[in-house]
Amino acid sequence: MPAAFRRYVGIDYSGARTPSDSLKGLRIYMAGSENPEPVEVLPPPSPRKYWTRRGIAMWLEDLLREDVPTIVGIDHSFSFPLRYFEVHHLEPDWYVFLDDFQRHWPTDEEHIYVDFVRDGLAGNGAARQGSPKWRRITEERCKAKSSFHFDVQGSVAKSTHSGLPWLLYLHRKLGDRVHFWPFDGWHIPSGRSAIVEAYPSMWRYAFTAREGMTSDQHDAYTVAAWLRRADQDGLLQAALHPHLDPADQAVAQVEGWILGVGSA
Repeated sequence: MPAAFRRYVGIDYSGARTPSDSLKGLRIYMAGSENPEPVEVLPPPSPRKYWTRRGIAMWLEDLLREDVPTIVGIDHSFSFPLRYFEVHHLEPDWYVFLDDFQRHWPTDEEHIYVDFVRDGLAGNGAARQGSPKWRRITEERCKAKSSFHFDVQGSVAKSTHSGLPWLLYLHRKLGDRVHFWPFDGWHIPSGRSAIVEAYPSMWRYAFTAREGMTSDQHDAYTVAAWLRRADQDGLLQAALHPHLDPADQAVAQVEGWILGVGSA
């Protein structure tokens, strides 16, 4: 089976500080037909040494406008457990969720920290809270932490609460150019670029860190390397179609799914 994509991007995310702050924890690696070994993508030259969340979103917007099928793996949760939708009386529609979330947690706006919203200094996070006891089906399957489990080692809560508005930004800018998996369907149309939720901990053991790599660099490298290898050897298609019964599959199209969980 020929490869479905020509570029493979791994992004290690960070929910620290504001969307315009340069963060050492934000890292991008990319592999492709010309560079099968993932290489780090550095931010454009500026006084900022590292990427910002805003800068990554704008870079992805430009990259995914190109007519090159690209798959992007980002390591934060793309949605919340079904219980969140039920408690807050939200329509079980991912795009409705993103829009509602951004209105309450405007973490893409200038000078806004996640903790500002948590502390009631911006937005209206109090009206859209979740419990750390709530986990998505995919998180239960791979023993990942809840998206509401803040302030603990290995938490993705801040990354998720700061990253979700940028998924909405990319959808608004790119429309049908990009397939948000699995919300737009489990099958990614041929020639279409895609953005998926990745969990580098599942694959890190298979890819040795290069000398001098930080853990953030290694995670981004791992995601890009796995995506490319899996696409070349046919495992990616299996990962994109996990073994789920119809009920779990329907829930997962609202809650999202971590790529590779439940695949053969």
